[in-house]
Amino acid sequence: MQNRSWTRYILEQALTYNLQMARGWESKSVEAQQADASEKTQKPRAKLTPEAAAHIRERENLRLARQRLLQQLESSQNPRHQDLLRSALSDLGQKLKRLDG
Repeated sequence: MQNRSWTRYILEQALTYNLQMARGWESKSVEAQQADASEKTQKPRAKLTPEAAAHIRERENLRLARQRLLQQLESSQNPRHQDLLRSALSDLGQKLKRLDG
């Protein structure tokens, strides 16, 4: 009888080990599939000139600054501060127009 319980214990341990390994391999497979999918969907980027890259960076910096000012304007309670933020937004809008135009 003791031999049966030992055998049962070994089989349960083996089954547990195999299930854990199967889950591990499955997650690795999913990771690999996701990596393959993301590589396939990415298009090769065209080489940018230093001037074009600087232009894109500057436009993105202005856009992010504008976004930050809008968030501050939403949370501001002081009318003077709101006027200052609106003025800064107007200035950023003009800079973006000059940059794109």
